[in-house]
Amino acid sequence: MREIRCEDITKTVRDLCIKANSFLPQDVRSRICQACETESWPLANSILRTIRENFEIAEHDEVPICQDTGAACVFVTMGQDVYADGSIAAAIDEGVRQGYAGGYLRKSIVSDPLDGRVNTGDNTPAMIYWDVVPGDAFRITVAPKGFGSENMSRIKMLRPADGVEGVKEFVVKTVEEAGPNPCPPIIVGVGIGGTFDKAALLAKKALMRSTDVRNPKKYYADLEKELLDRINDLGIGPQGIGGRTTCLAVNIEEMPTHIAGLPVAVNINCHVTRHITEEL
Repeated sequence: MREIRCEDITKTVRDLCIKANSFLPQDVRSRICQACETESWPLANSILRTIRENFEIAEHDEVPICQDTGAACVFVTMGQDVYADGSIAAAIDEGVRQGYAGGYLRKSIVSDPLDGRVNTGDNTPAMIYWDVVPGDAFRITVAPKGFGSENMSRIKMLRPADGVEGVKEFVVKTVEEAGPNPCPPIIVGVGIGGTFDKAALLAKKALMRSTDVRNPKKYYADLEKELLDRINDLGIGPQGIGGRTTCLAVNIEEMPTHIAGLPVAVNINCHVTRHITEEL
């Protein structure tokens, strides 16, 4: 057995909240830079170069890439041979509290979704997702999620008879209806299978995968490419002003499902697809 100290969890989450909001992942940076070289429409190209300048300034000055510093989504991968000296969830919330205060990050969480909608003042509680695995690993990923893109996400319980064409139609239609709202160029996470809630979680986890890594199954890797091409053919473009660069990547995650169902979820992220991981 291996012990993890809650004070170490808090410190790690604190640091990751600040870093995730200031440093764009290298794969996303590279795709934006590549788009600057390939986008042929002058206005769209200018916007992409402004986006690049923005994340370069954020990194240099260690300030937020975006004013919406998001809900603190925290993914925990915990080995069965690990135990903590206190509440892990409480330690994570304390890390978020310290990180959003110490990093001067905007606090965006309200205490109740309907009754009063009073800001909690510290961006807690975190949205925590747990994976329990064999061994003694303990890994934390912090992924601040802005709601300009989150609000454009959708889920649909397709019928098996809808098949892959139904999935394609739903994904592309979701992006088309989102238009400029999620601040394109976007990254699209797609979850297929499981149940209503599992499909949504798969879609969110898909956004944690590097845009340089395709689905290991050729069928889904080909589907990722086809969807990326079809989305870019929509012509929405950077910030919705037109152009070829609407989407930087489509990541699909799938799992088994019931014989009577075909759940599909689309979780959209803006070009500020923030996530950072650390192992304790």
